[in-house]
Amino acid sequence: MFTSTLLLTEEMISFVKERFSDYLKQHLQLVKVSSPIAVLDGTGINDDLNGVERPVSFPIKSMGERRALVVHSLAKWKRVRLMELGVEDNMGILTDMHALRPDEDYTNLHSIYVDQWDWEKRVSKESRNLSYLKETVESLYKTLKLTELDVYTRYGIEPSLPQNITFIHSQDLLDWYPNLTPKERENMAAKKDGAIFIVGIGGNLSNGAPHDLRAPDYDDWSTLNSDGHYGINGDIIVWHPKLNCAIELSSMGIRVDKEALIRQLELRGCVDRKDLYFHKLLLNNLLPESIGGGIGQSRVCMFMLKRVHVGEVQVGIWSDYHRDQLKSQGVDLL
Repeated sequence: MFTSTLLLTEEMISFVKERFSDYLKQHLQLVKVSSPIAVLDGTGINDDLNGVERPVSFPIKSMGERRALVVHSLAKWKRVRLMELGVEDNMGILTDMHALRPDEDYTNLHSIYVDQWDWEKRVSKESRNLSYLKETVESLYKTLKLTELDVYTRYGIEPSLPQNITFIHSQDLLDWYPNLTPKERENMAAKKDGAIFIVGIGGNLSNGAPHDLRAPDYDDWSTLNSDGHYGINGDIIVWHPKLNCAIELSSMGIRVDKEALIRQLELRGCVDRKDLYFHKLLLNNLLPESIGGGIGQSRVCMFMLKRVHVGEVQVGIWSDYHRDQLKSQGVDLL
């Protein structure tokens, strides 16, 4: 029996992470691998996120002061690693990713420290389609459902996920709620259905703007899919009953092939990236086709344990003022 509430919370966090990662490896056929905290600058391997976030960088004395970047995520590194490890079709890798994003705004859902399950799976050229994307999302959703059931069995926290996840294209959301912001559209859809996957994030919609920004060189957000919309990527979003809002748990997608990479670099006005190490590998047909994504570890723990602030499930950097304000509301940060 735990006498410390915070110690019990730590035990619960460990339980969620262990169960979820075990189910994830099983359902997606993944092998756990090690991964870097930093990559060399100038290789094109670091995740550019929305293209405006500044990476933490530092010089390496023993490499003639060459600079390295603390990762934003491992979206492109994982694809290179699939090649290096010689991973076969329908098999993949899973790693614990730890990143720093100092330009993040502090909210209940954001801190400058990011912890994710980063996964990547090799697929055939024929699997680069919406149907395969949906199959993979449903396998991942099954992992969430089983973890939620285990948490209920062990700790008595009531499940809230619906039986099935609902697929919606970002253009449909815009058509349904033309006067709302993208986040407001997500809230409306997630509140209605409980768990949704928004397809096609990164490309411009009929209003001339994307639902959300995506880098041009990992997810394929520009290929015409079988629903007549663009994009074979998207986000898993669920309704958090205690926060009373939508919460994104995962960003994922089928990755760009050579044609999609060139098209998306041109659309985003960064064709010069073609000369970087990662992009040369892809353009020379050396990288495998793949599907992959990141799943927020702290976000999943927040949802499973029904906590209202990311600092309740993650040790982050918070001001004394922030800590005091939350404590007065009954929220204890780790």
